[in-house]
Amino acid sequence: MEQQEVRRRVVAWYAEHARELAWRVTGTSAWGVLLSEVMSQQTPVARVEPVWREWLARWPTPADLAAADPAEVLRAWGRLGYPRRALRLREAAEVMAAEGNRVPDDEARLLALPGIGRYTAAAVMSFAFRRRALVLDTNIRRVFARLVGGQEFPPRSETTEERRRAEEWLPEDDDAAAAWCEAVMELGALVCTARSPDCGACPVAPGCAWLAAGSPAWDGPQRRGQAWAGTDRQCRGRIMGALRTSPDGVLLTDVVWPDDVQLARCVASLIDDGLAHRIEDRLRLGPPRVMSCE
Repeated sequence: MEQQEVRRRVVAWYAEHARELAWRVTGTSAWGVLLSEVMSQQTPVARVEPVWREWLARWPTPADLAAADPAEVLRAWGRLGYPRRALRLREAAEVMAAEGNRVPDDEARLLALPGIGRYTAAAVMSFAFRRRALVLDTNIRRVFARLVGGQEFPPRSETTEERRRAEEWLPEDDDAAAAWCEAVMELGALVCTARSPDCGACPVAPGCAWLAAGSPAWDGPQRRGQAWAGTDRQCRGRIMGALRTSPDGVLLTDVVWPDDVQLARCVASLIDDGLAHRIEDRLRLGPPRVMSCE
């Protein structure tokens, strides 16, 4: 199947089957798109949407977020996970607030913002500004691995070859490129999924190299989900949960955790990350406040 026909089919499928996500509504600001992209990293969309709405209502521009207390930003982040993302968003907002209070429409300037990586910068360029940019997330990489590469999964880490291949498939026209990136990402999220791909519903199944090869199982290193129970991630999450609901901070004896050594290690790591700080015998949410000399 020719590239042009594959793209036509996938974009037509998207027009009919795309999810109605809040940040896809016409008129959503570039700031709203940036928030959605950062929040959606390694987090299910269903958990993101209510938090995204709350953030955008509370902090509708970068300057609004930049002026917020970091502890309140972490509290508003809720249970999205990886709360350092919230602090990095606020740092990025400080930069944008000082540079016109708007999201840059240049990929290099986006990459210069704290916490903004290659994927996020490209996604904002594509989805917010409808500009040609090479968007590669887990879903798109998986679609290409199957459709073109004939493999069930892509390599664990993004490769130069993957980027070259994806660049060859990216239309030259700005809006067409943005439409293609949106559509192929959604195809990976809804149809060409990791665990149970619905090949019968795929608009480009007749051109899929993996399907034509008989859907061979992945023969690379075993792919395991991240453990949770008993890990430092769970322990840190338990502490953060206690801090979010305690404006006056918590005593470590208030945090229920079976391993005191692990608990102390996780507290230290949260302090190092700027997610918590100590005042006397209590642990409080966020970095310590900087006292003004005025």
